Amino acid sequence: MLTAISVDSFLKSLPLMGQGMLGIFVVTAVLIGCVYLLNRLTGKKK
Repeated sequence: MLTAISVDSFLKSLPLMGQGMLGIFVVTAVLIGCVYLLNRLTGKKK
């Protein structure tokens, strides 16, 4: 079954998809920052 893609609907959904991708990037950056901070605070001392 072949589904037609509405170009207008696709273009209207792009900002929402962009916000979702930005949210994923921000959450990933926060998690990486937390892991880095915890490693700096609790890492083994030389």
